[in-house]
Order: sequence, then C-alpha cells, then structure tokens
Amino acid sequence: MKKLNYAASHQTVRISAKRFEQSPFFDLYANPDMILGVYARRFYALSLGEDPLERYWTLRRKVVLFEVPERPIEISGPDAATLLEKVFARPVSNLKQGRARYAVACTPAGGILMDGVLIARGADRFWYVQADGEFDTWLAAHSDGLDVNVSDPKSWVLQIQGPNAYKVLHDATGGGLDESFGYFHTGEFDLGGQRLLVSRTGWTGELGFEVYTEGAATDCIALWEHLKARGEPHGMQFSSLECMGIRRIEAGILDNGTDMDPSMTPYEAGLGAFVDLDKQGFVGREALLDADRRSLLFGLTCAGDVPFAGLELLDGDAVVGRMTAGAWSPFLDCGVGYVRFASPGDWLGETLSLRTREGTMQDCKVVELPFYDRDKRIPRGLDRTIPAPPA
Repeated sequence: MKKLNYAASHQTVRISAKRFEQSPFFDLYANPDMILGVYARRFYALSLGEDPLERYWTLRRKVVLFEVPERPIEISGPDAATLLEKVFARPVSNLKQGRARYAVACTPAGGILMDGVLIARGADRFWYVQADGEFDTWLAAHSDGLDVNVSDPKSWVLQIQGPNAYKVLHDATGGGLDESFGYFHTGEFDLGGQRLLVSRTGWTGELGFEVYTEGAATDCIALWEHLKARGEPHGMQFSSLECMGIRRIEAGILDNGTDMDPSMTPYEAGLGAFVDLDKQGFVGREALLDADRRSLLFGLTCAGDVPFAGLELLDGDAVVGRMTAGAWSPFLDCGVGYVRFASPGDWLGETLSLRTREGTMQDCKVVELPFYDRDKRIPRGLDRTIPAPPA
C-alpha cells in the first residue's frame, strides 16, 4: 500500500485571512502541522499532519467527524420556489419539507455554474448548501421582480461519516434520530440542548450526517464537545479533509471548479440524470436541448502510480485527456482518479498511458464512475459490511 502525503502534493503559500472566513471551531483542532485550504471563501483544514490512510480506515470501519467549508445560502419568501425553479435544472416545487435534493445550476450556455444540496426547511424557506464558487449573487441577479430574500445564515457544517454514524447521532439526539431518518432526509433535533438542522447527506460515500449551526445563536464549543463525547464510545475521531478527499474520489463525487466547471455541460460531467428537459424555463435549458449527451469525464485506475490532478493521459503519442483529481485507493489498492477527455469517444474500457510526474509512462484503464457501490448501498445504509484492508 502506498504511503502518500496528499496535502504535500500541492504547493502551499502564506495567505492573509482578511477576505476569508475562519471557522468557529478552528481553535479546537488547530496545530502547528496544519495546512489550510480556501473553499467557498472559507478556510478549511486540508491536513492536520495526521496519517490520511489511518483516518481513511477509521472512516470506512468506524466514524469520523469533519468540519467542512460548504456554505449554506437561505432563499426565503413567497417567490422562493419560483426563483429556484428558474435557476436549477431539475424540479423544486415537489421537494417536500424535511427532504433534500442534489441540484445543479447552469449558465445560459448550458455549462455547470454550481452544484449542491437543496433543503426544504418550509413552504417558502430553503437552504442551498453550495459548493465552491459564487452563487448568492447569481440568485440575486435572477430575483428581479420576485418577492424573495437571499441571505447568508452564517451556518457552519460538521459531517459525521462512517458505519457508526447512526449510533453517534442517535446518542447525540437522545434517541430522537432513529433508523426511520432516511437518505436525504432532514430535520431539526436537540443536540445537547441546542435545536439544530441535521441532514442525512455527506461527501464520503459512507453512511453519514451533516449538522448545521444557526449562526451566532449556536454555541459551537458546546456543540463540538457534545458530539465528541457521544462519538468517543463509537470510535469517532476528528480528521482534516485529506482522507475525505480519497473517499470522495472512490465514491465518484465531483468537486465543482476542479472536476467540472462552466465549460462543461452536466452531460459532459456525467450528471445528465440531474437535468429534466421537460421542465420549462430554467437557465441553460435551450442550450442543453441540442447539447451532446456523451460524457467527457470518466474514472481511471492505475496499478503502478497515483493519477494526480494535472497529469496527461495519452493514447499512443497523442494527449487525449488530463486528470482532474487522483488518489491512492486503500480499498482497491491502486491509484484512482478522474480523467477529463478533450473530446467524446469510446473511451470506456480502454487501456491508455499516464505520464507521471517523473516522466515515466504507466498503463491505466478507463472505467465507469463510481469505482464501486454504484447503487449507493453504503450511504443508503443497505450495505453495512465493514471493509477490511487489503492483504
């Protein structure tokens, strides 16, 4: 098994915190070995100096607490659903309170502007938990003439992920959250005397939950201590996002701005299932009607090396694609990553060559995404088999 420092694979620089937000949980995990990144104008812990492979197996076999930088936006008012129907490529009006839905917003040219999870908190109140990039200004720009308010609830998000996540949340809510709380369900629960929003979602491909603070109304220190105390009996550890990055690639979860961007349509990113062309009037629909439905983004497995972001993929002597993300998969015991091809083709199943950082060539195979658990049986709680490390 490869021992890799994924955080060190990126150049690190000193940066001022002047224009970026620092988490209310920051002082609870900061250490001298920490490397921070910036996402959605927020700092996050890319690495804390821990062993990412050890934390990976804790995630797969027990449970991990993450603090993530995703940014919830609140959309409220009588015309909230009307605005959301206009900007998202799938229906919103049939989203029931207490449910969440993955939703993609497109540019007028049909490119992917933003992706995230939409939560119905009431008939006229929604939260959209957005990925990296600007989106509140996009919503405001399309709200002309509508009775709607777009605001920042100043919510920070904790993820509790892994096969023991149910046990942690059950104990943390005093039994209020039970097995009836299904995949992509949301609800408000008492967590140590504070009533907070919880969703059964995550960014790991594991069974998991997300807990959302309510701005200044939340005592974040008390929440942290409560969750840590309830998680300790179940083997919960805190981790930076380094091991999450490995697991999200295995699970085929895409990162906005890295794996997809406005130059790609949802079809080219393999997200065509989240576009409903029967829905009229959403931004980008006219362009998508005539768009090529073939994907440009595929998985790649490499037995001999890690297909890091930026590396070239060759068919013979011709460069045909570049990696957008890559990691060593501890479960599959090989390198895995996403390759974005320059043009559509019959790439699936092909063996191509990866040009490594050292300039050597490694044979790699183009595969479907995700790399395993294609029916999402793990996050749905249907497969609770505890994986064992490879021999």
